[in-house]
Formats: sequence, C-alpha cells, structure tokens
Amino acid sequence: MSLMNLLLEKRSNILKQWCDIILRSYPEEAQSMLRKKEDQFGNPVGSTISEAMESIFDEFLHGTEPKNMSRFFDKIMRVRAIQDFSPSGAVAFVFGLKDVIREEVGSRLLENGHSEEWVTLESRIDGMALLCFDIYAQCRQKVFDIRVNEVRNRASKLLKMGGLGYDLPDVKGDPKQVQAN
Repeated sequence: MSLMNLLLEKRSNILKQWCDIILRSYPEEAQSMLRKKEDQFGNPVGSTISEAMESIFDEFLHGTEPKNMSRFFDKIMRVRAIQDFSPSGAVAFVFGLKDVIREEVGSRLLENGHSEEWVTLESRIDGMALLCFDIYAQCRQKVFDIRVNEVRNRASKLLKMGGLGYDLPDVKGDPKQVQAN
C-alpha cells in the first residue's frame, strides 16, 4: 500500500488532529467557539479554517504542489494576519502536519519502506510552510498599509479642521516648467 493510500485511509483522523493544532493556537475561550462548525455566518473564522484545511489536505493527498494551494492558505493567513499572530505562530500549524502523519501512520511508514515517499512529503510540507510565510507577510503588509492610510487621512482631516491643512493644486504638465513660469 502506498503512503498516499495510507494517508487517504486515515484522512479523517489526520484532518481532525491537524485542525486541533491550529485551534490550540488560539486562547482557550476562543477555541470552544471555533470548534463549533456552524455555518460561515455563525462562526466565520471556524468555518473558514475548517473548510480551508480540508481543501489543503485533499490537495496535498492529490499531489498538488504547495504554490497551487495558495488560495486555501490565503484564507487562513488573512485571518491570522489580522489577529496579530507572530510569523512563526501563524505558520506553525503547517509543520504540525508532519507530527500528525507520523503519529497516525509512523509505524507503517517504516514497515512498508515508504521512507523515500516520506522524505518527499516532508519536503512538500516545508514548501507549504514557506508559502504560508510569504502569504502571511503580504497580508501583514496590507494591514500596515491600511493602518498608515487611515492615520494619514485622519491627520489630514484634523489639520484641515484646524485651518492648518490645504489641498495642493493640481499641476498639469512638467512641474519644473510650471515652477519656472
């Protein structure tokens, strides 16, 4: 039996344990709420995490390259970027998949000589983690850009209200030429 077939056989257990890893990264009071798999309106974060992780794992089982899973990871990383996770805290759940797989099929990995397949899977999981880190960094940059623009807009409004701000006139053409005239 191939390693992928073993993982497919243990899919529900692996997925449940892997989801538990990501949920344990939240405060205890939030964990119980996130574990309730209601609809996306009653529990949007829990629903998003659950659906994305199922999709990621299914793509993983089908041999999809990590870069092609970015749309699913993006859903999780956007939430974690807004929630101010550290980069390592935001991405750590990906590495947890290795532990879960070892726990579920570890003894059978060695018995059936799947060591080369395992090395390939570990490499793919590492690629998924690197992808998550990139996505997280992009999301954090967007959050910071939004915050900076918000502060800039507020400051501009306050200056205008105080009579200290002004709008720059629109300059058409080459600014150097306009200045010379």
